[in-house]
Amino acid sequence: MGTDEQAGIARALALGLLRDAELGERVVVRAHDAGGARDALGDLVARTPDSVTVDTRRGLVEVALEDVVAAKRVPPPPPRRPR
Repeated sequence: MGTDEQAGIARALALGLLRDAELGERVVVRAHDAGGARDALGDLVARTPDSVTVDTRRGLVEVALEDVVAAKRVPPPPPRRPR
């Protein structure tokens, strides 16, 4: 199995996960665009036929589905330590 085939499988699995995930689930989405690779880690808050929106620590991030190369569910963040 070649690299292109593996990338195609990863992309198909990612798009399936993003289609089936419930809003509010914690996910990480990797996307490639003209600026390079970027990850969005947080709660899935919106989905359209062309994009998903992830609520990250830095705010809402809209990711075009055509740019998605990988995605997975992730566990909740650990509790914050007291200072």
